[in-house]
Amino acid sequence: QVQLVESGGGLVQPGGSLRVSCAASGSIFSINVMGWYCQAPGKQRELVATITSGGNTNYADSVKGRFTISSYNARNMVYLQMNSLKPEDTAVYYCKAVDSARSINYWGKGTLVTVSS
Repeated sequence: QVQLVESGGGLVQPGGSLRVSCAASGSIFSINVMGWYCQAPGKQRELVATITSGGNTNYADSVKGRFTISSYNARNMVYLQMNSLKPEDTAVYYCKAVDSARSINYWGKGTLVTVSS
């Protein structure tokens, strides 16, 4: 089992920055991909960014050039640095960890990011 705990959400003005963090614990040796997803009210959960244990990253087109995903110690911590935030970035941001070998996805409970003046 893998446990994921997100933190760092909050209220930020348009154009501002925020960093959300995800702390992973448990059987993290089995994790090979971690990522951030967001879900706005009334919408489906969608990909924001992913990072592999080898450091390869992938971003949704809507956040390219504004958001940066990074990790510390490969699997223990994953961060999402969000710059130039827009009101449409308002959502609950969820951390996801993937054990590809066993086809298991783990999710955190999410952290709310609100972009508003």
